[in-house]
Amino acid sequence: MDAKIVLLPGDGIGPEIVAQGKRVLEAVAAKFGHSFSMSEHPIGGNAIDSFGDPLPQPTIDACKASDAILLGAVGGPKWDDPTAKTRPEVGLLKIRQELGLFANLRPIETWDELVDASPLRREIVAGTDILFFRELTGGIYFGDSGRRPHPSGEQAYNEMVYSTGEIERIVRLAAEAARGRRGHLTSVDKANVLEVSRLWRQVAQRVMTEEFPDVKYDVVLIDSMAMHLIARPKDFDVVVTGNMFGDILTDEASMLPGSLGLLPSASLGSDGPGLYEPIHGSAPDIAGMNIANPLATFLAVAMLLRHSLKLNDEADAVSAAVAKALKDGHRTKDIAAKGPSISTTEMGDVVVNNLTA
Repeated sequence: MDAKIVLLPGDGIGPEIVAQGKRVLEAVAAKFGHSFSMSEHPIGGNAIDSFGDPLPQPTIDACKASDAILLGAVGGPKWDDPTAKTRPEVGLLKIRQELGLFANLRPIETWDELVDASPLRREIVAGTDILFFRELTGGIYFGDSGRRPHPSGEQAYNEMVYSTGEIERIVRLAAEAARGRRGHLTSVDKANVLEVSRLWRQVAQRVMTEEFPDVKYDVVLIDSMAMHLIARPKDFDVVVTGNMFGDILTDEASMLPGSLGLLPSASLGSDGPGLYEPIHGSAPDIAGMNIANPLATFLAVAMLLRHSLKLNDEADAVSAAVAKALKDGHRTKDIAAKGPSISTTEMGDVVVNNLTA
């Protein structure tokens, strides 16, 4: 296969982990006889510094012309001024809109070798395997917002908006995934309070009844789901929800395996390239120290190979290389507890060697 892959290193530890992700892609190409043309482009804070724009037009053009995109992370204290004209995170929202990436897939899976690193008891988290589907281009993050005069000073507002079509397409994707897994879909909303959630529940129920009668379907309120995730996470298979609820729940769920450094995500649209990234953020406090955990980036590479390039054997090989690294006892600082640790590049060496062995 010949494929064009855009690399968006971004800020903080982004360049370090994307560099290792590139090595894994190169190893996959060499082992399986593919040709991956990879180019780097700016996004986030570094793009603001260089171009005054967190997502310059050349970056957008390159992404649209690619087969897949691997992102590092954006943001950091340097760009945290709330009065700034623009912020790095705007680049993320904009690229999702530009590419129509309406579905965020975030697998939450525990690793036997690391389950004791979780803040929860082993018997609660061991065996957890949840796939979250978060709607990514609608809801409160994309609704009307602003400030207006108020007798006390100012009033700020954000509008949560969802249409029937937006709900249908994300529920269908999640239901199809559940059908291929353990056959159980959970929808999360706040229908006891929000009109938006009442529409969400109505549409989701119709889609499931008419199109997926073979999939077990249930509904949980967002506040209850926040509790269930830490009390009985093994009860869930595929979870679908809106933008803000998904943002919060997936960050909560990311603590189940014990480290953000192990969790990838994929953002997909109806067509065009998907965007793949680790979920841990830019971690500016450790940027440049060569201690960041690149495993989530490697697992994001596996998702890229599987979902955008349809290279399932290659994706399995990357996942197996990561699993072997953990089984053999290799740990970066964030998952080493009090034991010995290796650097970002050394973990890259281990996984690449596992791939090419």
